[in-house]
Amino acid sequence: MTEKIPCCGHTHPQPDTTPQHASHEHRGQSTHDTSAHEHHAHHVHGHAASHTHAQVDTSASHNRTELPAKAQHLQLHIHNMDCPTEEALIRKAFASIDNIFRLDFDLLNRILTVHHDVRDTQHIHQVLSNIGMPGVAVTPSNNEAIATPTAMNKGQILRMVIGGVAAFSAEALAWTSGQDRSLPIALLALITIFISGIPTLKKGWIALRHFTLNIHLLMTAAVLGATAIGQWPEAATVIWLFALAETIENASLTRARDIIRGLKTQAPETALVQQQDQRWQTQETSSIQIGQLIQIRPGDRIALDGNVEYGHSSVHQAAITGESIPVEKQPGDTVYAGSLNQSGVLHIRATATQNTTMLARIAQSVQDAHSQRAPTQSFVDRFAARYTPIVFAIALLMAILPPLLLQHGWHDSIYRALVLLVIACPCALVISTPVTVVSGLALAARRGLVVKGGLYLEQGKTLSCIAFDKTGTLTEGKPQLQQIISLSALDEQEVLRLAASLDAHSNHPLAHALLNACQTSLLPVKGLQLWNQGRGRGVSATIAGQQYHLGNRAMLAALQGDVSLSSALELQLQTLEQQGNTVSLLCQENQLIGMLAIADQLRAHSAEAMSQLHALGVRTIMLTGDNRHTAQAIASQAGIDHVQSQLLPDEKLTSIQTLSEQGLVGMCGDGINDAPALARADIGFAMATGSDTALDTADVALMQNDLRKIPEFIRISRQTSRLLWQNIAFALSVKALFFILALSGHASLWMAVFADTGTSLLVVLNGLRLLRYSPVEE
Repeated sequence: MTEKIPCCGHTHPQPDTTPQHASHEHRGQSTHDTSAHEHHAHHVHGHAASHTHAQVDTSASHNRTELPAKAQHLQLHIHNMDCPTEEALIRKAFASIDNIFRLDFDLLNRILTVHHDVRDTQHIHQVLSNIGMPGVAVTPSNNEAIATPTAMNKGQILRMVIGGVAAFSAEALAWTSGQDRSLPIALLALITIFISGIPTLKKGWIALRHFTLNIHLLMTAAVLGATAIGQWPEAATVIWLFALAETIENASLTRARDIIRGLKTQAPETALVQQQDQRWQTQETSSIQIGQLIQIRPGDRIALDGNVEYGHSSVHQAAITGESIPVEKQPGDTVYAGSLNQSGVLHIRATATQNTTMLARIAQSVQDAHSQRAPTQSFVDRFAARYTPIVFAIALLMAILPPLLLQHGWHDSIYRALVLLVIACPCALVISTPVTVVSGLALAARRGLVVKGGLYLEQGKTLSCIAFDKTGTLTEGKPQLQQIISLSALDEQEVLRLAASLDAHSNHPLAHALLNACQTSLLPVKGLQLWNQGRGRGVSATIAGQQYHLGNRAMLAALQGDVSLSSALELQLQTLEQQGNTVSLLCQENQLIGMLAIADQLRAHSAEAMSQLHALGVRTIMLTGDNRHTAQAIASQAGIDHVQSQLLPDEKLTSIQTLSEQGLVGMCGDGINDAPALARADIGFAMATGSDTALDTADVALMQNDLRKIPEFIRISRQTSRLLWQNIAFALSVKALFFILALSGHASLWMAVFADTGTSLLVVLNGLRLLRYSPVEE
């Protein structure tokens, strides 16, 4: 079988074109090819996203529908919307409205985004008001104000206290007197219902008018039913406990909101900016433009992403990368908004605006991710949608059939039915999943992992194999020239000068290694062209009237006359490659005149990361376009299980497709040429210094160039899954227990409510416990 041998790692864009970001393994393609490939990467990602690991949408079907070009977007802050109960009611209200294309829900921040083509948005506001969910349009001027949740005021606290005192007084009177229907008890119960229960009763009435079976309708039915049969203390206790539970849940969710908001507030609102007259003046961060020079004093937080132009300092950037140890910064280094400057004065040139910094992108990614449904949440929602009406139907049958068929008393039958109505509430199940997923996403962000959806956070636990790109991923991506071998009368420096001249128009790290090593001026190059239409063999050009070629073995075979290597040269070439070098071959006409060995260094923590992955039961594989000997040498140093070398981008994609047939597969890369494989993998990981295409395509971004973050991600995923299923098992166990107690007549109404609300609170607190989890290896 003939082996395909791609390039030695060179990309050679045509000199008359604008250079693009070169791929890291397969270069040898023109700017046109790179652009086309980049387009192909996005196309593949779109295809994979729809069929393989699509980002879960907040729409009812969990699939994002394509929006027409005429679509407008209206963002509304709805104070009363913070759980799937309200979401279902809103979806039902808009189901029959024309020109509403899609609804996106951010329940944690209570934001509804309506994609529409409605001439008068007042109609949208009216629909929401009709269901008791009035919204306030989100604008740049009020965004911060409405994003800040309002704490309970003194009036609300006083009402909760009075309602609670009245409810328990009614219970105490009933307990001591043995009467549930006396006038004082009824009055105390009514006080509780009107003080603590009116919001719930209103929502229950709205749900009834719209034929929506939700928790508010169930609680309304339970309270009204209890009063109808004279169980006044029970009615008071039920409505007050439910109001208390909602208050506690809102407080817990506010804490989760604060986690996301805390990411955004790391960067300062003002900064010292150099003016045209060279003076330093305090300026609003939001008004600073790309290219302006910012002064960062010791103790200041960095306002915007930028490059250091002056100064040396240590910068604590845990907010962005999760690194616990400050990093030394000097001219040329990159700094991030939200980082803390510790020792020296820095002057940085801004490379991003306030809304496009890495910090802002992390916060937005986490916010977007938690508004999407994870698989477990989707399962819980589907379960609740079936469970609630079934239990509701059983409750109705329990209220009607025993008195009619068995001559049981109506009072006892209706009471048991009311207990079942409370048990039908799936609140603990529904509320536990989003809180746990958000906690997992926030923990990952704190650790320098930006996860683009709960889907990937949950899938991480089942990864069976992770494939790695080599250059820039396993290695530093900063190769250096190691050795020059002249095979002609030319000295080594002239061989380097010729090779660097041929590679002068490439953006690939291997080309940079040659250019950095070349200390003399480059030669004029004419007629630069790629071998084999950019499929990775090398480059050819005319220098001083002579034809020169720079490339790999495949290039030699393609030359007229089939230039071959002697056994001694072949042995020397293999030795260089086995040492981890990538070797470029320089030919004049059809004669080999030199070899240049270029090597990249393995990242400091790559071997440790592979060891941790193996300990977690995850197989590792390298997918690289480099030659077999070099790839094997790097893989041996890193401890990689398997190696596939000399691959083109589409062959990497094919390898991922094959691996995915054996289980859930991840792919980690940083270049444009990795984008198709990143998109096809079940979970794509991109390095922080990777190309924009890789970062956009990947599902998880590693904010440190540290592969140990991948086993950390898997541990966070597994712990998140454990807490999710703990919550589900606990909530279902409590439901099952009280279902049996209700059928046997041993459960009271207030006990069922207390168990339900108590379960809701416990699962929320258990989910928040994830924030204290340390994913570092034991």
